[in-house]
Order: sequence, then structure tokens, then C-alpha cells
Amino acid sequence: MQVHQLTRHLILALATAGAAFLSTVQAQNDSFTPNHADGIAAIVNKDVITLRTVQREVEAVSKNLAAQKIPVPDQAVLQKQVLQRLVDEHLLKQEAAQMGLSADSVNVEEAAEVIASRNNLTVAQLRKEIEKGGLSWDSYLQGLRQEVLMDQIRQRVIDPRISISDSEIDAFLKSQGIDPDSTKTTPQINEIFELAQILVRVPDGASSATQAELRRKAETLLQQARQGADFAGLAAASSDGSEALQGGVMGARPLEGWPDAFAKAIQSTSKGQVADLVRSGAGFHILKVVNRGQAQTAAHAADQEFIVTQTHARHILIKFNQITSDTQAQKRIEQLADRLRNGEDFEELARAYSDDASAPQGGDLGWLHPGETVPAFEQAMDALTIGQISEPVRSQFGWHIIRVDERRDRNVGNEYRRMQARQVLHDQRVEPAFDDWFSQIRSQAFIDNRLDPESSSGRRK
Repeated sequence: MQVHQLTRHLILALATAGAAFLSTVQAQNDSFTPNHADGIAAIVNKDVITLRTVQREVEAVSKNLAAQKIPVPDQAVLQKQVLQRLVDEHLLKQEAAQMGLSADSVNVEEAAEVIASRNNLTVAQLRKEIEKGGLSWDSYLQGLRQEVLMDQIRQRVIDPRISISDSEIDAFLKSQGIDPDSTKTTPQINEIFELAQILVRVPDGASSATQAELRRKAETLLQQARQGADFAGLAAASSDGSEALQGGVMGARPLEGWPDAFAKAIQSTSKGQVADLVRSGAGFHILKVVNRGQAQTAAHAADQEFIVTQTHARHILIKFNQITSDTQAQKRIEQLADRLRNGEDFEELARAYSDDASAPQGGDLGWLHPGETVPAFEQAMDALTIGQISEPVRSQFGWHIIRVDERRDRNVGNEYRRMQARQVLHDQRVEPAFDDWFSQIRSQAFIDNRLDPESSSGRRK
């Protein structure tokens, strides 16, 4: 049986993206209210967010909420929610810039193609579905751009901090009814849980009194949700989560794909019900099970084969960053492509010029499973015959030239199950780790929020 693994966390992030993260900082000092004549809504380190930007966002969000039949908060509340989202967006962009990452380098059309293909749709059909839900296509693409940027930050900052041992994988497999030392397994049925949340964020280093006050706020919201208040409306008006203005919807995953604290809280919660309050490093979470079902096989019978086509490939990578622009990187990779066409040795050029960690090995990436590389790279690699060298290929990491050395079909069996288990455990931990990291970024930043002064903070050290 041919197995095709979805591309790690990136596809999950893209598949659930839908936020209208409208992003540009406006230089004009325009205002829409006489109480703020200077036209500035917030200062985030050295960035300025104008009141005009906030108002434009408010109008777009109001239309999107109304189209999705989510109660629209009053203007003052909505302004604060929109501004908080913009503040977070600016903080992420600033951190990304320090890492040499840029939202401008994201190919959103390619991202949309990936999502469409993973859902057996054309891009036109995907667009129709998005617009049917009340979100404009431009807003959706802006959301994809921001989500890809966030995922690049996760890969750069969070992934290296997450270590998963073989014993943890063994324990997880046992919890799924799988003997890690045997190929004989009994099929285990998992459920898909679609969740929405209201997050009451607890600032990094908050005092005991502040934490107690925020817990009381969360308990009040929990009570309102359980007494029949519109959950999406509560989220839009009160949640501190990044998905607040989409009614708090976080997407659908297998139970094990959610953070462990979430999984424990929701496993006995029925569809449409709200779970008990969950405390995490980010704050207090109120979780609603929007839907559950769509059972799928998590473990497989011993006699079932897992045949994948693995590719042994090499590449040369020229990264774009703060020092090297996209155009400069493209020019350099095209020069290398010309040298290869003229007969120069691929491995020698990789050792001399590639920006990848594989450079000392002549660009050798080893044996790659389907889904192990980003879509643009994998698509180009799969189109090559053995020994063939690609034209320059652009991904979010830079410009590549790829050579395929070998291919083989292999029954990965337990290796594949262990790989899946490792990915599930990774996905459980990546979001809490990201939230902890971003909480520290917020606490260290200078934020002058003029619509919500209580959320302002001191200058970055």
C-alpha cells in the first residue's frame, strides 16, 4: 500500500488557517475618533499601529463575523481585540526579521495549492468554500502568509527544544494498544476532535493576586458558556487567543494531536459540550468540543504492508535573509545552475557554496520519505529521474538545486508507526512550547497600547 505522509506541522497549520491577519504598518497619523487626535493606536517596540489601520481591520472583521453568523462585539471591545491581534502580529514579524525570515518571501499561491490538493480540491473550489464561509479570498491568503511565517518561526525556535526519546515513543505506542517490540498489532480506532477555545491569558511573571483574578474571569466565562451563551461570540469578545476573531475555532485533529492537557480534558466531553477549565503556561483555556467522530485507524494489522518510495537526494541551497535578498539568492543559484550545465561537479559546488548543513557531505540529504520535505522541494524532486538535476527551485528556506541519486520501495512497517508516534508527541508539545516562548517575547517588549493601557508593557531590555 502506498503511503503518503502529510508534510508535518506546516500542513496542519495551513489547513486550519483562515484568520484575516491584515498586516501592513501605516505611516499616516489618521484617526477615526476625536479622543485620539494623534492617530496612534499602539507602539510595538519601534513599530507604529495607526487608528486608521485598526478601524479598517475592525470593519473587515465585523463583516467576516456577521457572514459566519457570529455575534459581533461592540465597537470598543472589537477595537481592543483587533489591536491585540495586530500587536502580536508585529511582535512575530519583528522576531522573524531578526531570524532572517519575512512574510514577503512566502508564496501564498503555492500554500493554497497544497491545501487544496490535500483536500482533493482545485484552488478554485477551495476559494469557493472559503468565500462560502464568509471570508474573503484576499483575507484568507493573508492568513496563510502569517501562518507559514509562524510555522517557520516554530521550526527555527521551538523544534530544536523538543526532544522525544525512544522510551517515550514506546510508552505512547503501548497506550495505543501496540506492542513496540512486535509487528503484531490490533487496529486501534481514534476519534477526530474539533475544538474551539476561549483563552484567558496569564502574563509571564503575573502575581498570585493577578492569577486569581484571571481565574475568576475564566470561571465566569466558563459558566456563561455552559449556560448557553454563544461560544463563538464569547470568544470574539473575550478570548486572548489568536483565533478569537474566528469564533475561537482551532481546527480538528485526532485526540493525541492536541496538547496533553487538552486531550485529558476533552476525551470524555460530548459534542457541543464545554470541558472543565484547563490551566497551561499560556493561561486558562475554556474548550468546546465542536465536533467529534470521523474515526480512523491509528494502528494496523501485522500483515498490512507500508510500502513507501524513498528518494536519495542531494541539494545546493542558497538562503535569502536580511543579508541576502530573494533576488540576490536567485541570481546566485542560477549562476551555480549554469556551472552545473557546463559540467562542474555537483558535490564540489555543494561543499563550496551551499548554505545547508548538508554542504560538507556534498549536499547529501540521505534517504527521504514522502512528506519529509516541504511541498515545493518534494514536488520538484519527485519529477526528476535518477541522475537528473533540477532547475532552481524556490521554497520558504531559499533557492535549491536538487539531484536525485537513487530511489527504492521499502516496507517501513514499525519504523513508519514510530515515525507517526514521534510526530504526534511532537505536535502535543509544540504549541505549549510556542505559547511559553511568545509569552516571554511579549513580556520583554515595549508595548504602548493606547486603546487598552492595562495590556501595555515595559521596554525590551
